[in-house]
Amino acid sequence: MTVICDSLVTPETGASARLSQAQLRQLVAATAQRDRWRELVRYDPARRWYYRMELTDDYEVWLLSWQPGQGTGFHDHGGSRGAFAVALGELQEQTVQGRREPAARTVVAGQARSFGAQYVHHVVNNSAEPAVSVHAYSPPLPEMRRYELTLDGLRYVSTEPAEES
Repeated sequence: MTVICDSLVTPETGASARLSQAQLRQLVAATAQRDRWRELVRYDPARRWYYRMELTDDYEVWLLSWQPGQGTGFHDHGGSRGAFAVALGELQEQTVQGRREPAARTVVAGQARSFGAQYVHHVVNNSAEPAVSVHAYSPPLPEMRRYELTLDGLRYVSTEPAEES
């Protein structure tokens, strides 16, 4: 895949740099164009399907498909910044920040979200149709920490390598 974001080299040093939330959002929005993923995507009725489209020292890009009802559970991104864009269909993102009740927002095709390194969310396809999304993380995901929502709020459950997530 061709690198979409051309601002990865800092002019002062020539060294590569981690991507900002704005750069990640721009990257996923550009990659979510149908011609970039149409030939790659697969749909798995048993679980979310995912495919790493690009990996560098500073960021990675993933393509995911979601059948109705498939979701992530509450998780963070192991200290990486991130962004996702919905390329087809719609996804619901749930967050819990200082409350016990999750706040939900629907992200539809053509929309992108970005987030910082300490962000915890749950993404799910609550629609009746399949969805496709593009995700990017900087630095590449080292791990994902899983949480469950209890009466007292989010509770840490486990940590797993990112590629198993």
